[in-house]
Amino acid sequence: MKVRKIIVRIAKNLKFLPVKTILKLRHEYYTGKILNLKNPKEFNEKIQWLKLYYHNPLLTKLACKFNVRSYVEEKIGNKYLNELYGVYENVEDVNFKNLPNSFVIKGVHGSSLNMIVEDKQQLDLVAVKAKLNKWLTHNQYKKVGFEWAYKNIKPLIIFEKFLEESGTKVLTDYKFYCFNGVPKYVQVILGRGINEQQCFYDLNWEKTPFIKSGKVFCDQPIEEPSNFEEMKSLAHKLAGSLPFSRVDFYAIEGKTIFGEITFYPSDGKKDFTPNMYNKLLGDLIILPDVSALMSW
Repeated sequence: MKVRKIIVRIAKNLKFLPVKTILKLRHEYYTGKILNLKNPKEFNEKIQWLKLYYHNPLLTKLACKFNVRSYVEEKIGNKYLNELYGVYENVEDVNFKNLPNSFVIKGVHGSSLNMIVEDKQQLDLVAVKAKLNKWLTHNQYKKVGFEWAYKNIKPLIIFEKFLEESGTKVLTDYKFYCFNGVPKYVQVILGRGINEQQCFYDLNWEKTPFIKSGKVFCDQPIEEPSNFEEMKSLAHKLAGSLPFSRVDFYAIEGKTIFGEITFYPSDGKKDFTPNMYNKLLGDLIILPDVSALMSW
């Protein structure tokens, strides 16, 4: 068994292998389970299936943190968008002097390409520009887990307003898990990156017993946000009829601010615990007929 794990660990990074083979190797390495693409049952199995077969061009627009703005404006209105300061193809075009003292920088073409600036006077601009230039070379599709939605996104850097939530230094995340367009659960994350805790609530704001593996379960009750009903409705509108999507919001003094739409939470690498929920959540994703996807 140890020998097999070593082989899988090495082989999962061999990019010359077929994508299907790599997905199978990665799935086994991260979850300890054999990936069944012919008849996927569990949540993460279906996420891997969607990477491989569900190539709806709309995903490319929605996964891009800049292009998704026009979709949000069309579906629910621009009042839910965070303020945009600028969008750039070239780091040298950014005039940091014209930016406010605090802001957020994001790479539109991947995950974890974020930088929070609370005081630009403390910035090492040389180091920041070097980091942003590195972001522009990032290929989420190839470097992570062949997340198809990111494959054809043009690399860009955007600058947005720095958001603050009363009573906490870190924004609370509300991430709605939508199955075939219908939100079913919301993942609430407190203290992201700083004593982070999280849990899932159903749409009646009842805490569920499951959580992503490796995460700290939030035992204390979390107050239902005053805009929860609005966020549920907006998530439904933005999810459309997609097989699975996660629609993220923030609640800033009762105001709903759109975060992002993503399709492959944790790259499909983290199971749920207790284990039974991997199948129960997987049952909620109704995969499209492969033959119906050929037109793309």
